[in-house]
Amino acid sequence: MAFTAADVKNLREMTGVGMMDCKKALTESDGDVDKAIEYLREKGLAASAKKAGRIAAEGMAYAAVIDGMGVVVEVNAETDFVGKNEKFVDFVKGVAATVAANKPADLDALMACKYNGTDRTVTEQQQEMVLVIGENIKVRRFAFFADGVSVPYIHAGGKIGVLVNLEVSGGIDVSEIGKDVAMQIAALNPRFWDKSQVTQDVLDEEKKIMMVQMENDPKMASKPEAVREKIVMGKLNKFYSENCLLQQDFVRSDVFTGTVEAYMASAAKALGGTVTFKDAVRFEKGEGIEKKQENFAAEIASMVKG
Repeated sequence: MAFTAADVKNLREMTGVGMMDCKKALTESDGDVDKAIEYLREKGLAASAKKAGRIAAEGMAYAAVIDGMGVVVEVNAETDFVGKNEKFVDFVKGVAATVAANKPADLDALMACKYNGTDRTVTEQQQEMVLVIGENIKVRRFAFFADGVSVPYIHAGGKIGVLVNLEVSGGIDVSEIGKDVAMQIAALNPRFWDKSQVTQDVLDEEKKIMMVQMENDPKMASKPEAVREKIVMGKLNKFYSENCLLQQDFVRSDVFTGTVEAYMASAAKALGGTVTFKDAVRFEKGEGIEKKQENFAAEIASMVKG
């Protein structure tokens, strides 16, 4: 029975085994998926086949600067216990090092890269980790900054990983500034970095909600339209301060009183230089993953039944 590239890809998703091994298994099994899975199990490659559909929402979010490149990754496991396992942590760090060395375009490209310091691909190394640890393990996502100055921050042993990217002048050390900003991002998870990123449709929706709220408030409903518009503009400023990183109040009031943007400018000036926030990435382990994994498991089940 003939098989297609899609069949190979599906088998890989079902078992976590590398593409070439999946292709060989389908060839040896005349395209029969069940026989191919059995073949891989017999070869010791798919001992985790049944684990592939299990929800992996624990694990670790990890951020680091490697050879000057800022990298943040999330790798998932099924239990918090494994997320603290030394071998698992080393695997996560190896994934980050692989990202730094290869600058992959997307997750598929990363999984095809040679895992740092080995001749195996990341997919193959991931499969090896599943066999060794005995849980479903999955490299979920990554990001990196090749330019500028990056500062990493890991919260609660890998619950949240944040990577802040800055533009620096004056040769100053901005590691403390970057860490403070990263901690703010970890704690408050702002929707936007700066108010300039807030789109008109978001503003229109906020204004609409505020106007309806005032119309339903007897004290506000009687006020002239112009007065209500002015009140709305004041509320929008509060929206910026609550939802935009640089306009938020700096959480470390023991260090500085004012906005995050003002803190960065003040701290950099004290060091004899300037710093500008460019971008950041915040990964929280398992966020939004349960539904996605449940859908994936259902998809695999339907494929097997079909």
